[in-house]
Amino acid sequence: MQSNLFLNNKSDDMIKKNKLTDSQFGFLLVLPALIVFSLIVLYPFLSSVSHSFFKAGMLTTEKSFIGLNNFKSILSDPNFTKILINTFIFVFGTTFLSFILGFIWAIILNQGFKGSEFLRGITLVNWIIPGTAIGFLWMWIFHGQFGVLNYILRSLGIIKENITWLADPKFSMLAVIIARTWQYMPWFMALLIGGLKGISNDMVEAARIDGANNFKVFTKIVLPSMKNIIFFILLLGIIAGLQHFDIIWVMTTGGPGISTTTLSVEVYKTAFQNWNLGRASAMGTIWVAILSVFMFLYLKMQREK
Repeated sequence: MQSNLFLNNKSDDMIKKNKLTDSQFGFLLVLPALIVFSLIVLYPFLSSVSHSFFKAGMLTTEKSFIGLNNFKSILSDPNFTKILINTFIFVFGTTFLSFILGFIWAIILNQGFKGSEFLRGITLVNWIIPGTAIGFLWMWIFHGQFGVLNYILRSLGIIKENITWLADPKFSMLAVIIARTWQYMPWFMALLIGGLKGISNDMVEAARIDGANNFKVFTKIVLPSMKNIIFFILLLGIIAGLQHFDIIWVMTTGGPGISTTTLSVEVYKTAFQNWNLGRASAMGTIWVAILSVFMFLYLKMQREK
């Protein structure tokens, strides 16, 4: 009897030793995702960073170590300063214009009038359409000779001659910002409607009873109640804008000149048109460093929540 009890205790100890802990089991669950992340994201990123210290091309396997020369060349290039300015104009222009229009449209649709659900669905179609298709659509609208926009403006007597929107540095950036805003606004609208749904109607009604008008309700109740989600979606909008490529490339390919060239476009041109892999990798590393600032703010906000 005692020997059986001893054997049972021994077997229980062996089971406990062989049993995975919660942390070990959790690691096994995320291991496939870690492998995929390492192969698709981490390894290419580390490879790109290492290439930034070499003189390397796309057409040859030969490369020579040049240290920080790629970075020095980029940072001393006056065109790079213009590209950085273009990037921030595009990112903040599209983000805040999309946010303002999305917020206005979200408030209107949140009133719950007849047909609001249908309009919400129609608005979200813009978000579903691929960026390449949107680029071609707006390239046709802004066409200098046959564009719809010039036709409307001439019909209204606003202009007498056609404007070459995409070929004029004064208007080309505005054109791509409008196209990106048209695509991106529904995303802001959808998230902001979710935030508006979370505001207590009792608070709004109490404020109206106290004599608050629409402006005071918006500034004293709506904005304070939604400050976290507003900051959250603005950060995500900036991060997405910094990575955007397709609409700009389809509409202007970064031109005329470099008037609409952003970091994403310049990295592509340097790597796949100029075949300068080392310089493109260095520029990509700078691009990631800028992105990391906003990613840090996003992760910090998530951790605090």
